Amino acid sequence: MSDPIAAIASGGARSVFGVIRISGDGCFAICDQVFRANNGRPFSQQNPRELTVGLLLDSQSRPIDQALAVRFPGPRSFTGEDYAEFQCHGSPVVLDEALRALFAAGMRQAGRGEFTKRAFLNGHLDLTQAEAIVDLIESETAAAARNAVAQLDGALRQRIDAVYDSLLDIASRFYAVVDYPDEDIEDVQREDIAHVLTAAERSLAQLLSTFRRGKVLRQGVPTAIVGRPNVGKSSLLNALLGYERAIVTDLAGTTRDTVEEKAVVGGVLLRLIDTAGIRETGDTVERLGVDRAWAAAAAADLSLLVLDGSEPLAAEDEEAVRASVQAGSQIVLVNKSDLPQAVDLTALQSRFAHVVPISAKEGTGLEALEAAVMALFPAGEPGQLLTNARQAEAVGRAAEALRGAREALEGGLTPDAVLTDTEGALHALGELTGRTLREDLVARIFERFCVGK
Repeated sequence: MSDPIAAIASGGARSVFGVIRISGDGCFAICDQVFRANNGRPFSQQNPRELTVGLLLDSQSRPIDQALAVRFPGPRSFTGEDYAEFQCHGSPVVLDEALRALFAAGMRQAGRGEFTKRAFLNGHLDLTQAEAIVDLIESETAAAARNAVAQLDGALRQRIDAVYDSLLDIASRFYAVVDYPDEDIEDVQREDIAHVLTAAERSLAQLLSTFRRGKVLRQGVPTAIVGRPNVGKSSLLNALLGYERAIVTDLAGTTRDTVEEKAVVGGVLLRLIDTAGIRETGDTVERLGVDRAWAAAAAADLSLLVLDGSEPLAAEDEEAVRASVQAGSQIVLVNKSDLPQAVDLTALQSRFAHVVPISAKEGTGLEALEAAVMALFPAGEPGQLLTNARQAEAVGRAAEALRGAREALEGGLTPDAVLTDTEGALHALGELTGRTLREDLVARIFERFCVGK
């Protein structure tokens, strides 16, 4: 049994449409009090999963808006229990009045994530799917949205379940043999255990390797724009953003502090940090900016090293190179390609994997930059990526437990000792999706081996 809850699902800002979600025992009867259908039938008697036109009523049964209403009887609903939605105009006043009417009729305000939590508890979502809903809402790139919707469709769960089920087969067979010696159950073989452990360990290692890309999808790539003064760093930032965010002048040292913005480049979200020009200076304020530029490069996963292609490389350019190589990856941008070139591109290409001529002023060469970013941060298979630290930590523990199980088996220990670590891996994998080892183990024994027939 679950008490009825309600919440505005469309946010608090004014919009064309607003949505109120409702779920729980007795919610249809309460909806009868706040919705008057044009067809004359009570809301609780409307056809399931069909939109109905009517009037939304306030706590004194006065009309406040024309609305659409739909009901989803449990368990065939998002939450797995009786569930309904009102779709009305997106006036905050209308939504608040409708919510007050629902509260007056016996509902309570839903807590944060409570609709999704009920869907999980009722078996309609696993934990990876619940987390995917948050990822989908917060996605800032098309690639992030595609990954989230694939996880919501169960792509990550299926990959985890394949490993979980293979380990569960071994564990359940072993315990069935031990606990029910009179049954005709084939004993587990060491070769079978070794094969399953090796395959599972390999699968988890591959899955764990996706975490870096998953973090990129959710959080973006910390990216430092580095170079000596007056090479066009701020012009590059403005070109990537599509508007004048940073001040651009012909005076060296205009940028004295870091400027941070986000931009999608090649389908990848870059968290851009425009830094002060790197050079020796006696100006105390500018020196602080240069120090911050070095720190930004050291903390970045990507540096965009900007060089002035119209001038030969100077000592300050080499200083900027030393700063930029602190980052995880580098792309060298030879700026001012609209002017006669004085930089040897061949020499740069022998030092760096990605060298891209551009003109930040004219906006040319940015397509090649996008291609370089995509090469460094490939999209990966949608839905097959770990996207948060909780998932990565659980997979890491599972992989470590399997490594211990495999080493114990290779060391000649008995299967029961090996399976202790295997159960540890199962517990860790169960945390990913919300599965419970003990319940699954018992169910597998009785369903697969027909014990106690």
